[in-house]
This record gives sequence, C-alpha cells and structure tokens, in this order.
Amino acid sequence: MSVVLSDLSFSFPNGRVVLSGLNAAFGPGRTGLIGVNGSGKSTLLRLITGELRPASGSVTVTGEVGYLPQDLTLDTGASVASLLGIAVAMDAIAAIEAGDVRPELFDAVGDDWDVADRAQAWLSRLGLGHVGLDDRVGRLSGGEAVLTALAALFLRRPPVIVLDEPTNNLDLNARRRLCSAVESWPGVMLIVSHDRELLALMDQIAELTGAPGPRGAPGSPGGSLRMYGGNLEAYEAQLATEQAAARRAVSTAEAGVRREKRDLMANQTKQARRDRQGRAVAASGSLPRIVTFARKRAAQETAGRSREIGLERVAAAEERLTEAEEAVRDDDTIRIALPGTAVPAGRTVLTVRGLDGAWLPWRPAVEVGESCEEAALGALDELVVRGPERVALSGPNGAGKTTLLRHITGELDGLPDGLTVRLNGAIGYLPQRLDVLDESASVVENMRAVAPAASVNEVRAGLARFLFRGTRADQPAGTLSGGERFRAVLAALLLAQPPPQLLLLDEPTNNLDMASARQLSEALSCYQGALLVASHDVPFLRSIGISRWLRLSRDGRLRESDPL
Repeated sequence: MSVVLSDLSFSFPNGRVVLSGLNAAFGPGRTGLIGVNGSGKSTLLRLITGELRPASGSVTVTGEVGYLPQDLTLDTGASVASLLGIAVAMDAIAAIEAGDVRPELFDAVGDDWDVADRAQAWLSRLGLGHVGLDDRVGRLSGGEAVLTALAALFLRRPPVIVLDEPTNNLDLNARRRLCSAVESWPGVMLIVSHDRELLALMDQIAELTGAPGPRGAPGSPGGSLRMYGGNLEAYEAQLATEQAAARRAVSTAEAGVRREKRDLMANQTKQARRDRQGRAVAASGSLPRIVTFARKRAAQETAGRSREIGLERVAAAEERLTEAEEAVRDDDTIRIALPGTAVPAGRTVLTVRGLDGAWLPWRPAVEVGESCEEAALGALDELVVRGPERVALSGPNGAGKTTLLRHITGELDGLPDGLTVRLNGAIGYLPQRLDVLDESASVVENMRAVAPAASVNEVRAGLARFLFRGTRADQPAGTLSGGERFRAVLAALLLAQPPPQLLLLDEPTNNLDMASARQLSEALSCYQGALLVASHDVPFLRSIGISRWLRLSRDGRLRESDPL
C-alpha cells in the first residue's frame, strides 16, 4: 500500500498553475501535509483520491483510498448507519435473521456479521457512544458529523486514508480522541492540518511551498513538495538550522557583491589614472605618433576587457546573492506598538451576570453522569475580567461559547432574561467568519473606516507593520488571499480608534495556516489589553500567555478549570 506522485502537475482551466512536477512517495505511516493556505494541499488530496485529473504526470495509489474532505456534504435525512456505509449489510442481516435466505443477502453481508458491533465500538472510541445507528444525520452537530464520517473510514479499513483538516470544528475532547485513533492507525495516512498536537504524532512532514503569487496569476510556477523526517518539532528544528545557514549564505553573498563592486571601482579608478598619464605623454610629443596610437589602442582594449571581466564578476556575485536570498523565507513578523490598549491592573473591563444556564436559547442539559445539583456545584455566579487578564474559554461544541461572545459584543438583539453585560472600555471582536471587510474597498480604505481620525500616512505606517507595504495596501479586500485577509482583519481590529482594551476572539485559529497562526500570536504579544478567547487550540492558547482558564458546560454554567 502506497501513494506515488510522478512528475505531477495540475492547472485550473483559467491557466493558474497549482502544482508542477511533484515527485514523492508515501508508504505506511502518518504524513502531515503542511503549507500556507492556497499552496495546493487540498488540490493534491483530490488528485490522490481521483476527484481531479492531473494536467501531466501521474498519481499511483496501491489500495483503496478513504477520504475525509474539509467540507462535508451530508444527507441530513439519512441514518447514521448509512453515513457509516453499513446500512445495506445491516438490512441484509436483519432479513436473514427473519428467515430470508436469498444468496444476494449473504453476498451483501460477506464477512461483516459483526458490523453493527464494530461500528458502535468505533463511535464509542470517538466519543459518540450516545449516537445510535438509526439516528438521523441531521441530529448530529457539525463536530459529531465529522467524527462519524471518520468512524466510517476507520470501519472500512482502507489501506490509504487522506484527511483534510480533520480537527476543524472539533472541541478539545473530540480532538484528543481523534489523535488517539490516528496514532494507532497502521496503514498509509496523509493528513492536511495546522493542528500542532495532531502534527506532533506524524512520522514525517511533507511541506508544499512555492505556491503561485497573489490571486494565482496564470503562468506562475506551481508548488514544490519537500519531505522532512520526524514530526512537527523535528521539522521546525531542521528548518531553523537550514534557515540559519541560508541567512549566513546571504551575508557571505552580500559581502561578495560588495567586494566585486569595490574591485571594479578600484580597477576603473586605476585605468582612469593610466588614461590621464597616456594623454599627458601624447600631448608632450616625446614619442612618435605611431607609438602613441598603438599604446592608446592597446590600453583601450585592456580597459575594455578588464571592465567586462569586472562586470561579469559582479553579475555572478549578484546571482549568487539572489540564489541565497531565495533560500531564506520571508520573516513575515508582525511587531507593532499598541500603547492605547493598555489596561491598568485591577480595573474591571467586563462583568457578565446571570450565567445560570437559563440564558441559553436552547434547553440546558447537564453533563453525562451529573445531577442538576452537581452541575450547579462550583459554577461561577458571574464572569469578571480585570486588567490585562488573558482568559481562555473552553467547553464542548454546542455549549454556547459563540453565543456568549456575541451577547457581550451586542451582536445579538436584546439580552436574555437574567443576563446582564457591563463593559468598561472599547471592545474588539474577531469572529470565526472573517467577513468584516468591505470587499470593494482597498485595505487602506477599510482601515480608515475604523480609524477615521488617523492620517493616510499613519494608516499606511500601521498597515506596513501587518505586512501591507506599498501597493499591497491598495489591493481591494475582495482580491486578498486567505492569509492576507486575516492580516487585514487583524489590523482593523488592533488599530481601530478608540483602541480596544478588551478583545474577544472566537476560535481564531480555525482555518488558519501555521504562518497566520504564528502572526496572530505575534500580534497578540504586542497587545496590552484584556483577552477573552474561545478556542480548542491548546498550543495556541499557551503561546499567547493565558493566565486564567474557564470552561462553559453544556448546561450554560461557567467554571474555573485547570490549565490545559
């Protein structure tokens, strides 16, 4: 069982080259496929599964492929058994047990007489023991649907499994159950992900780089694939070593260019001195004219050859510098001063009262195994955020984290009975969907809309810190790539006037590539106000210095929790 890519290339009908000349082989084990958004990772998975056909080259897969796409399209009226792919076998078993002995029924069952038990076992392993095989798919939450689709793959036991961002929309417990299942899988597994905990389980990392430029201009070169042995930590260590060497090579090449230019200038200066001396001798008349002419011609030829050699040496040095610079990745580091966001220690910026579960728009349900009295035990009467606290809000999907954040921001009309929100300072909100920009306006114009008192120069200076320099700041928001859009939204959030002293972030790393997640962490390290972050991404939460951990239960009650 294996997947082999041979000189694989793919282009979209508009001429955009996505992948070009990829060569790689994936055998048994876990491979994490990483790269910036838009580099072609999902396209590569669709080529492996046969959904897309290569423009040239080939994909050779030994064995059946199981595929979990990033965006599931499900029949909400179907049964869970149908989603698991076992409905036909279960119906045949039921008919046989009722006395029907038609051969086609036995063919439908094959060796899967225990398929219902195995299916239920996989559901339980993934935290879905409460889901019945006869339940309708429409009753599943988004995260439960993803896990059920994963259970279907594990139940089929295909030799090759490819997963596209499988932890998106999964809460913390579901992520950890998924990681456990992935860790024990014996076949070929190729996973596109930015989840650091999942990538820590990989046997190797495949990085797709060199994607097309902005908006994938036709004719631009496609991505290249490079393999790194070991998990994400090993990849980052090797990359850091390579980049340190690449930066040293750039320094050496820069010194070489300066040296060659200095030598060229020195030789030209010497030649100019010799030319002046030759003209002086010719003017004195001390030598016959034929000798003077011969000397002048020889000097000109020598000077021409010397200059040509010097220019060639400079060009060669500059070429070496260009090659060295291409090996160094863009730093893309966000560093910005945000003094206006500072909050004095002890100052209350947010108070929410009435978190007894009645505020939820749906009927609260206690956690499995809890009584109502136990559910209320240890619950907070109110949520208070003081000073520059950094608070993480965790909890299962469907507990109401997004609803709570939107009540705090005032995005939802009216507060439920008993729920009160008091804010003391400007607030900023980063929703899960980055749809807060005017698509037809430029990045600069979007920025001026949230900071109307700032001058154009101030806006451009601020945007430059978010890597929008020069003409990049004049791009319409509708033409931005995923990473650019995120940085533009982040700039509008942090550079707004008045400066936000409380930021609410709702699953901020969902759908972010690793570079964007790093840039978010960098930007938040410059932020001096209070943070309330709803997230299941534990490595990210740790990277931004969370000082307080809260958990919202399905019953709508808030509790202090231990650091994750």
